[in-house]
Amino acid sequence: MTKLMQTTSLTALVLLLSACSNLNNSLNTAEKPKIDETIEVIDSNTIKSISDMTSIAFEWRKVEDPRVIGYNFYRANMHKDGRRLKLISSVKNKYTTHFVDTDLEPDTKYVYQISSKAANGLESNTTNAYVAQTLPRIIPVSFVQALSELPNRIKIIWRPHPDLRIAYYKIERYNSTLNEWNTEAKIKGRLQSEYIDSDLNNNESFKYRITAYTFKDLPTMPSQVVTAKTKALPMGVQNISATTTEPKRILLRWQASPNDDVMKYVIYRSPIKSFAYSKIKEVNKDTFEFTDKVDEDGKEYFYKVLAIDKDYLESSSKIDPIKGVSLNQPAKPTITLAQIQGSKAILNWVPTDNRAISYNIYKKTMINFFQSKTEKFTDIKGLRFEDNNIITGVEYKYSIQANDTYGLMSERTDEASLILPKISIQK
Repeated sequence: MTKLMQTTSLTALVLLLSACSNLNNSLNTAEKPKIDETIEVIDSNTIKSISDMTSIAFEWRKVEDPRVIGYNFYRANMHKDGRRLKLISSVKNKYTTHFVDTDLEPDTKYVYQISSKAANGLESNTTNAYVAQTLPRIIPVSFVQALSELPNRIKIIWRPHPDLRIAYYKIERYNSTLNEWNTEAKIKGRLQSEYIDSDLNNNESFKYRITAYTFKDLPTMPSQVVTAKTKALPMGVQNISATTTEPKRILLRWQASPNDDVMKYVIYRSPIKSFAYSKIKEVNKDTFEFTDKVDEDGKEYFYKVLAIDKDYLESSSKIDPIKGVSLNQPAKPTITLAQIQGSKAILNWVPTDNRAISYNIYKKTMINFFQSKTEKFTDIKGLRFEDNNIITGVEYKYSIQANDTYGLMSERTDEASLILPKISIQK
């Protein structure tokens, strides 16, 4: 206790002594104390105390009265209770001269009175009123900064608290929906000075504050509130187009994203406009076109080209897709004449597609009901075909197919059936 007394001058102790007050006039207890005025009272002048934020330690000189077996402590919170004291604790050994009152409120004045108690349940008058005040809370964290423009996250930095009693920090983020502060993290160690809040929405602002805690879990006041904003998604490409006139392919072209930190573009494709997109290609930031090779004629696809920046943020996929179509096959021609003239078969037709540059003729020779042989005549430039190589009495079936400049071929026309009749000889 001697060391305790020596450190008194080093504490922020405020001792305010009020005038003497009789216990019978100041106590507000469930049972009125039974007073024996002959029992020795602790000398009020020997009472000393040292305060912490939530506790006050007392020291006094013991009494010599042989009837005394211990001491009763009475207390009132001067901010709430005024002078209405109540019994808070009993010291059960008369030789004890030290008591610590705990779980107090920081920066609060309390008034105490102490009585000596005897074995028969009687107690002395109380000491003079003794006022002690708990220390104020430790100062809050003095410097906090939240860094903006980070991808999906915000970095919070602060100056480590100078008080050696600090054990950890709590990082709180404000929930604007519920209008309340929520603890995001507990950072152990007084010298720790940063926290990164991850998995946040893009292009959104957040508020933070930091509270330091002592080894006894006593909090400081929260720091100032700081605000930061996450990085926005990059803007997508501009003026995208997709071809509909290319054979076996669809050519995409676009203009660059306005963002300077875009490092590549990703092409997504789907056969359905509204969903089922899959990534088919990545190209660098200096590439503004892509050729999608397609095996089918007239195949339709929908495309989205998204930009990716240096932080690997991808531009929004909630955009209207562009439709591209591989060139369809040309339309089949229409047969206008199919007949036997003399000893040859003659076919005439007209094009139904201006893309046709030549035609294929398919000649099927029927051997019997189940068997046939097919010949193909290619690169027919005109709109007429004559076949001199026919035999009387045999059925021939002809169909026509158009070719375009890309080598795409139309469907065949319906077959036209011709038979060179046998000549009857009159006897």
